[in-house]
Amino acid sequence: MDQYAAVRAFVGVVETGSFVKAAAALNLPRNTVTKLVQGLEAHLRVKLLNRTTRRVSTTSDGSAYYERMARVLDEWQEAASALANAQASPRGRLRVDMGATMATMLVIPALADFQARYPDLQIDIGVSDRPVDLVSERVDCVVRTGAIGDPSLIARRIGQFRFTTCAAPAYLARHGTPAEPADLARGHKMVRYFYAGSGRQMAVEMRRGEQRVKLHCDHFVGVNDSNAMLAAGLAGLGVLHTPEFIAAPHIASGMLVPLLQDWQGEPVPVSVVYAPNRHLSARVRVFVDWMVAIFESDRMAAEHRPGPLAP
Repeated sequence: MDQYAAVRAFVGVVETGSFVKAAAALNLPRNTVTKLVQGLEAHLRVKLLNRTTRRVSTTSDGSAYYERMARVLDEWQEAASALANAQASPRGRLRVDMGATMATMLVIPALADFQARYPDLQIDIGVSDRPVDLVSERVDCVVRTGAIGDPSLIARRIGQFRFTTCAAPAYLARHGTPAEPADLARGHKMVRYFYAGSGRQMAVEMRRGEQRVKLHCDHFVGVNDSNAMLAAGLAGLGVLHTPEFIAAPHIASGMLVPLLQDWQGEPVPVSVVYAPNRHLSARVRVFVDWMVAIFESDRMAAEHRPGPLAP
């Protein structure tokens, strides 16, 4: 039995004083309303209505039940209306965490658009590449790259990072320009990124058509922050294998030189992660949808970004 529909039918009959009028108000056949009320009485094992050929009235139990269920229906409808309004214009505080470079180069520059859409939201952004305890730190969601190590968390993929390989002109002047990925493992140093907490190094994987290579390269410096990784590459401390959006402005300015351009770095998924026991509020939903649009915009910009000028 659809108890909600049955309660609506019962309340409708009481308020209109007629099965026919209740059926018209609910846009249901009269027989359907009758069966719903009869089913409700059978479920409750209580007679709710006295029926005669001329009128319908509540029993004493029916009157008490009506008083309570009429309020329940009102609250139900108010809750549904409030949720619909919250979806259209969410309010309150949203606490998110993401990597430093993603925050400073991709998200924060576009945040004025988010503010214009949702002016009643307050967003607090934790900027770090370290693992975050979503529950104890009261974080609504985190934005992370790569595989999610904790299977107890819920992850929604929102996009991906495409990778490029590049180096500072000063580094190339000292060490030469690699012609093949294997050259990076012979006589070159890379700036390596390792994950905070585990210390595991981010893999360097590249592809060209059907060819796939996974490189194991020496490094002089390793870092666990993407801004520090970029700084080390700009300082000429090694070859960078980094997301395109990080390197693009510096390649355009000539501070970095793209390498191995017929090879592509394996894309890395980007996900929004949240705790499974936490209700995915309207605040988180609109932020996730906005982040999806941000990554789509970045993808379109990358596809139309001009390549480096030939020497």
